[in-house]
Amino acid sequence: MEQVLQGIGVVSGIGIATIQVLASDLTGELKKYTAGTASAEAGKFTEALQVAGAELLKLKAAALTTGQQHQADIMDAHYTMINDPGLAANIQTKIEQGIAAPQAVLAAAEEFAALFDSLDDSYMRERAADVRDIGRRLARLLLGADQTQYGSKPVVLCAQEIEPSQAAGMPADTVQGIILGLGSTTSHTIIIAKARSIPAVTGLGEAINYIASGTVVIVDGYSGKVILNPTDANLAEYRKRAEAEALHKQQDTQMAALPAVTQSGTKVQLAANIGSPADMEIASKQGAEGVGLFRSEFLFLGREIPPNEEEQFAAYKAVAEQCGQALCVIRTMDIGGDKPLRYLNINKEENPFLGWRAIRISLERPELFLAQLKAILRAGAYGKVAIMLPMIISAVEIAAARQFVEQAKNELIHEGKAFDANMPLGIMIETPAAAVTAWELAAVCDFFSIGTNDLVQYTLAVDRGNPAVSPLYSHFHPAVLRLIDGVVKAGHAHGIWVGMCGEMAGDPLAAPLLTAMGFDELSMSAPAIPRVKEVIRRFDDEQMQQVLKKVLSLKDAAEIRALMAAFVQ
Repeated sequence: MEQVLQGIGVVSGIGIATIQVLASDLTGELKKYTAGTASAEAGKFTEALQVAGAELLKLKAAALTTGQQHQADIMDAHYTMINDPGLAANIQTKIEQGIAAPQAVLAAAEEFAALFDSLDDSYMRERAADVRDIGRRLARLLLGADQTQYGSKPVVLCAQEIEPSQAAGMPADTVQGIILGLGSTTSHTIIIAKARSIPAVTGLGEAINYIASGTVVIVDGYSGKVILNPTDANLAEYRKRAEAEALHKQQDTQMAALPAVTQSGTKVQLAANIGSPADMEIASKQGAEGVGLFRSEFLFLGREIPPNEEEQFAAYKAVAEQCGQALCVIRTMDIGGDKPLRYLNINKEENPFLGWRAIRISLERPELFLAQLKAILRAGAYGKVAIMLPMIISAVEIAAARQFVEQAKNELIHEGKAFDANMPLGIMIETPAAAVTAWELAAVCDFFSIGTNDLVQYTLAVDRGNPAVSPLYSHFHPAVLRLIDGVVKAGHAHGIWVGMCGEMAGDPLAAPLLTAMGFDELSMSAPAIPRVKEVIRRFDDEQMQQVLKKVLSLKDAAEIRALMAAFVQ
């Protein structure tokens, strides 16, 4: 009998296959395990540690070979965790107390994960899954248990959580979808799924425990529906949708190099959001016209000390050169909130997303800010580069940042280093304060780029990483759309260009609205570029203006989304 479960769609797409339940429970293997002496168990642990480290480095290398930089970063983070001296010491202590090595590993990992679970920050809480992942990896090696095996038949993976290392090994040609009891858009497994365009639905809760392997399932990553044992009619309908989607993707990719120009001749520049030079190689193949957001903070993460000027310069220069004559917008480090760093000694905050982060840290840590500004300015000698400031709430912060930029230029002149003396300085509009005062801010900067991820959550008072309230999170909310429309008008009234670099920019349903509002540039994850280009090319300006007018008169986000789905599809 058909059963429909409602979850949260986190990676768009349609997946149809049979269920493969991934079991993380090692109870059976643990019961069969015979422990040796404490010395023998310690030796087994040391050997497993070496094997696990080698496996993670192999996964990292494979990811880099295929251009999956984010996946490589995840495996690198796991390698760092698995070699954490504190974790190893805890495991060794438990073994000396007479606990078998596999149980000692799982217990120590759970204690370490519990520390992350206790944190208020949602991003850090989700890192608990990474710690448990490395614990289970070590335990499996000690127990001789098999890692997840993927066959040649199409499957939809099903679990409460899927360990990132399991996700790293999943083949995109056979894994047709993912359904999870837990997880969010910021979990490492979802990041990997998104990079591979594998439809995913999370938030199914305890219902996930009653789904059996071999069950036929439809995963609707758009609506968040999971349909078990679908009727023949439903199966036929979704297969038709999946075939149309695959054809669209193929056609979009083939025409990725074409510009995003409306039927009336209005052009919108489509750029890429990247975190490393390797990302730019993928973005170029998808038709990216430059970089609208270089997340420089990825250079600062997973380290004991911050990157120096030369390290940063090498990364920025590489991307600037790859962009050629297209613009590369580099955001100064957006650290704090969901991306804390140990070497910054950020105190525990009750509400880190509203705390000491981004531009607030930069302005109070001149040694970090100046090194970054000098590196960005120097990269400007090798291409078209712009500086973008995150988390701005006032013109005072922009003025303070400009003083640092001037100081950085003077130091470079003194050092005899080439740089771009006329580099544009823009800001992210991601706080309601910046959106409401956009008319004043536009007078003191060179461009705007709207960061919808934070703007939506701050405007709606909805934590985008909290599954309990995530259904309320929507960039189609009337309040958000009105703020965005006002920002575009303010920017253009002062003669500056306006872009968008949040998730909304890559939403095909939003593309006609953003084009009608007059956006000069939209920056998004590389896989979204061909589809958004295709949508923009499909309509003329009058059609899009009419739908924008209609949308701005509506009062409900769901109603607006439904209207846009009907308009685009």
